[in-house]
Amino acid sequence: MASSTSLYEVLGIPTSANGNEIKAAYRRLARTCHPDVVSMNQKEMSANLFMKINAAYSTLSDPNKRADYDRNLYRWNSPFCSSATPTAATSASGFSGYNSCRNWETDQCW
Repeated sequence: MASSTSLYEVLGIPTSANGNEIKAAYRRLARTCHPDVVSMNQKEMSANLFMKINAAYSTLSDPNKRADYDRNLYRWNSPFCSSATPTAATSASGFSGYNSCRNWETDQCW
């Protein structure tokens, strides 16, 4: 199941959070959402939420994984994969140019 929530939203932190803020948010959420802490009738829901929190922490606490995630997050959140800061010419005309995202299919010369 695809989720539209970013890993930053799962941990409740801004995208500019540093390592200590990420760890503090993880620990705060782990204390309240861990399946061993919640009541019996909420264990399954809590287990799913804790797995999301753990996956978010695992990705955002590793600098390389976080950089990859941020690149992909930016790519999917930016319209037409163009730059986030338009130049004066593009903002005046409203046209941001060609799609700057490249993939195998568009790079081939058929």
